[in-house]
Parts: sequence; C-alpha cells; structure tokens
Amino acid sequence: MEFSTAVTRVRFPPLDRAVVASIACDVVARTGNPLSRQSTTDLARRAREELSKPISRTTVWEILDADAIKPWQYEHWIFPRAPDFFAKAAVVLDLYQGYWQGERLDPFDRVISSDEKTSIQARIRRHGTLAPGPGRRRRIEHEYARGGALQYLAAWDVQRGRVMGRCEAKTGIEPFGRLVEQVMQDAEYRCPGGRSDVRGQVFWVVDNGSSHRGEASVKRLSGA
Repeated sequence: MEFSTAVTRVRFPPLDRAVVASIACDVVARTGNPLSRQSTTDLARRAREELSKPISRTTVWEILDADAIKPWQYEHWIFPRAPDFFAKAAVVLDLYQGYWQGERLDPFDRVISSDEKTSIQARIRRHGTLAPGPGRRRRIEHEYARGGALQYLAAWDVQRGRVMGRCEAKTGIEPFGRLVEQVMQDAEYRCPGGRSDVRGQVFWVVDNGSSHRGEASVKRLSGA
C-alpha cells in the first residue's frame, strides 16, 4: 500500500489530482447523488479522457479519499429560525461549561441533559448470550423474536458523564415525569454529595418536545 501511494504521488501531480476531484464534483452537481452512489469505473474513464493518461479506478478512489476538502460530501442541517436562538443557546452552553447567569455553579449543583429515542425495536434473543472466553469473542444469538417498539428516555449528568434511563411503551408527559422522578430520587440529586443538609440546584436541559414544553412543564420540574 505504501508503494502504491508513492507511485500515485509520482504519476499524478497535484494538478492531475485536482482534475480528478473536479470530475467527481461535476458528476455530483449534475446527478444530485452523493459520491458514494457514483461509479468509480465511470469516474476513472472520464479521468483517463481528461488527463490523456491511464488511471485505474482504485487510484481514482485513493485520490478522492485523500482529498482534504471532500466537496462532494454533505450533511443534513437545521438552520436556526428562532430570532432569539443564540441567546437561548448561550444559556445551555454556559450550563455545560458550569456557569449560570454569569456565575460559577455551586459544587452541589447538577446539570442534566435529557432526550428521548423513540421506536427502538426490542429484540428478544432465542438463546442466551455466551460470555467471551480464551480465543473467543462474546457470542450473541442471531435469531430473535420481535418484542415491539419501545421508547428510551435518558438523562445525562453533564458533569459526571453518567447516563440514567428507562424504557417506556410510549412518550409523553407521564413517562417523562417518571424519568424525572427516577433521577431526583437518587441521593446524588436529592442530597448532593451525600449531605442531607444541602440541596443544590438541578438544571434540566430538554428540547422543545411536547412532553416538556411550556410554563406548565417548568412548574412540574420545579416541584420535582
């Protein structure tokens, strides 16, 4: 592989490599499909015509894989629409950094980030899992029975990196309330540091879902 890469650098100088990348970008722009759905054989054919020299599809892929910018790649993105988005985001980011209203959080304060993962397919293995042994990985049975779809509600302690969660049949105010109750019953959040005489603030960071949106939700959390 090292020899192949060295040969590629000698035979195809930066200008040639830029031509190969431009061909790939042109194809993506015309078809609207990502590079992963394009044919390297077709790209190699076009590169041979453009460069007037032989080039294999493997070399084409090596050149594209090594490209620093990779302009044919993209990711889905949601542009902020709320006019006060940055002000709201700053509050959350400050909490993650350990600050509230410009002051450092108390050592007994806690920050919880919560979210929900919906419609998880529950799979019931037909045979038990075998633990790993000498020269053998853990073995998980391939066959399974379907156990329906579950919703996983999770709460992540930002400072401690601890995840607490539960499975529910559906999402909603009541299931989310049970997650809050589960977390707040833990001594670490009911009596931070194991001190019954101290009650720090517990900040819950949630999205704009219907289970925890609006003033009514704030009041419910405040009374937890």
